[in-house]
Order: sequence, then C-alpha cells, then structure tokens
Amino acid sequence: MDKRLDKRHKRQVARAKLHAKTSKPDVRTHEQIEAAREASRPDAGRGRLAKFARAVRSKLTGSKESPEEKDAAENPGS
Repeated sequence: MDKRLDKRHKRQVARAKLHAKTSKPDVRTHEQIEAAREASRPDAGRGRLAKFARAVRSKLTGSKESPEEKDAAENPGS
C-alpha cells in the first residue's frame, strides 16, 4: 500500500512540475513602475471619498527631499 501511494505521489509531483509556470522578473525602471501605478489609479476628483483619497495618497508618497535638504529649507540663515 505504501509503495502504491509513493508512486502516485511521484506521478502527481511530476505532473505538477510540467504545469508549473515560472514568473519572469520585472525589468521596468522605477520611473516606469511609478508611471504605471499613477495611470492605474482611479480618478480621485470624483466620488464620495475624493478628498480622503487625495489626503491618503499624499501621506503615503511622502516627501522626496532628504533630511539635510529639509533642514536647509527650514533654516536658510544657518
């Protein structure tokens, strides 16, 4: 009985390997990925939660300035 189950398992594994698809790596640049994300977003100008969606998006994206640049912008006389 164990031999039979073992053979059955081997056949199932072999069939699964034949049907398995390997994923291909994403070769797009960071800018292309960001542009695709921006294009796929729904229009935030309409709907009940338009203001909320805009606020959340701005909070998630954050500022692209480095901490040193922020300090320089806040204290221009230093």
